[in-house]
Amino acid sequence: NGDAANPSCSGIEGILEAYHKSLKSVQLYGPTNFAPVVNHVARAAAAVPDGSQYFVLLIITDGVISDMAQTKEAIVNAAKLPMSIIIVGVGQAEFDGKSGASPDCGAAG
Repeated sequence: NGDAANPSCSGIEGILEAYHKSLKSVQLYGPTNFAPVVNHVARAAAAVPDGSQYFVLLIITDGVISDMAQTKEAIVNAAKLPMSIIIVGVGQAEFDGKSGASPDCGAAG
């Protein structure tokens, strides 16, 4: 959402607002490291042990994952937390599912 102090959105409306805002200010470039943001959201999800909140991490990327091993580890570590991770590939990079981003099924999909 562009707010480093409070990087969260509420509901679909909040996600769409953050997306439209980011289109005006975010420049996509590499490397494409997902592990730091997965770990960041996982820490937030782990901080709510009563399960009263559910976290959805939406990553929109124009590049293939650069830190695949670390990203897989972060996803596996976050698997039991109240969170989902959605990765959307845009642009000309090869998002053919061969990158193996999903530890459960062996390929992104």
